Amino acid sequence: MPTTTISAPPDLGVGLGYREELHDGILAHPAAIDWLEIVTDRYLVDPAQNKLLRALRDRFVVVAHGLEMSIGSDAPVDPDYLDAVAAVADVVDAPWVSDHLCFTREDGVELHNLTPVLRTEEKVRTIAANAQRVQDGLGRPFLLENISYYLDLPGGMTEAEFITAVLDRCDCGLLLDLNNVVVNAANHGFDPYDFLDALPLDRVVQVHLAGNLGQGGVPLVDGHDAPVGDDVFALLEHLESRQHVRAAMIERDGHFPDDFTELVDELDRVRATLTAGGVSRGAR
Repeated sequence: MPTTTISAPPDLGVGLGYREELHDGILAHPAAIDWLEIVTDRYLVDPAQNKLLRALRDRFVVVAHGLEMSIGSDAPVDPDYLDAVAAVADVVDAPWVSDHLCFTREDGVELHNLTPVLRTEEKVRTIAANAQRVQDGLGRPFLLENISYYLDLPGGMTEAEFITAVLDRCDCGLLLDLNNVVVNAANHGFDPYDFLDALPLDRVVQVHLAGNLGQGGVPLVDGHDAPVGDDVFALLEHLESRQHVRAAMIERDGHFPDDFTELVDELDRVRATLTAGGVSRGAR
C-alpha cells in the first residue's frame, strides 16, 4: 500500500476540543472557532448514521483524536479498531487523525490508561512500524501525541530523543501537547524549553493547550480542568518563534466556564500569542 505522507498538512488556525457540555456555546460562537477536535472513541458505533458528526462537519473542519490505538503495544494495532477509527475520520473528512505515543493494552489486558513505554531502540522500531501501518490504513496523516507521565521508566533515551527516533523511522507527524510538557517538566525536573528545542519541530502538525487546577504543586496533574496556564502560553510563543504552528487548540475536560465567552477570550489569546511568536521568528 502506498505511504500517506504529511508533507502538506493544512493551516487550520485556532480550534477547540468538542465536548457535549460546550455544544451550545460552540454553535453560538462559530466565528471564534476555526476548527474542532472530536474524541474519536466516543463515536465508533455506526458513525455514518451519527447526525452530530455530520452536523459538526458541515459547520467546521473536524479532526479526530483517539485514545485506544495503543501504538506502543508489542502486538500489532487492532485492525478492527483501526477500521472503526477510519470510519469516523471518513464521516467528518478529517484532515488528519491522532493518538498517543503510549500503550493502553498488552497481552489482551485493557489498561484504560495512557501508559508510557520503555524508551529503547526496540520500542522505537515497534512503534514506528505500528504508526506507519496506521497512517497507511487510514489513508490520511496520523499524528503521535506526547503524553504526561508520572513514572519515568528507564530505557537509555530522553523523551525528546525517543520521540525524535520514532519520527525518524516513520512518516507520521507530531501532536505536541504543551501542557503535557509543562506537567512532565515540573514532575521530572527538566527544562521545558530545552525539551522543545530538542524535538524535530518541523514535524509538529498540531498543538494541544490546556490548564490544570492547583498548578504549582508537585506532582502536577494533567487535568484539563482550568484555563490555559501562562507557562503554556509562554511555551506556545517560544514554539511559534521557532516553527510556524499550523493548528493550535484548547482542551477543556472539566470545570467548564459558565460563560462561554471566557473560552472565546482564551482562543483570542492563543491567536495573539501566535502572532507575537511569528513576529519574533520573522525578526531573526
